[in-house]
Amino acid sequence: MRILLDTSYLYDFMDRPGKLLESEHRVLAARETQLYVSAVSIWEMRLKYNARYPSGTRKSRFSPEDVIVALEEQEVTFLPMTMLHAARVLEVPLDHKDPFDELLLVQAQEEGLKMLSADKQLVGHPLAVAAHELE
Repeated sequence: MRILLDTSYLYDFMDRPGKLLESEHRVLAARETQLYVSAVSIWEMRLKYNARYPSGTRKSRFSPEDVIVALEEQEVTFLPMTMLHAARVLEVPLDHKDPFDELLLVQAQEEGLKMLSADKQLVGHPLAVAAHELE
């Protein structure tokens, strides 16, 4: 199965690997699973890294460069954001207005992928799956 990782999984990978459920570990480690990481997720992580709380601390402690270095050691395929992705309309629209969720789902739609997400706002979208649905 070809799986696009939602940005939340990249944060878990970097920060809280113990937070992943056993079913998520099995799905991500399965030999037949091909994992994809989108430039959209790195862009989202970059924006959070550069954003600051009123206290002055960063909203993310991971620089995008650190994330890329860590991912290069994994068996993932990097998915660029293309003009086609930017121009396409998501066939099944979202109920919420998160532009990163929409772009990731458009990429999944155009590349024949499923997006692995734990985001409750994406439950029921035909392109989004939770780990327990893949078992």
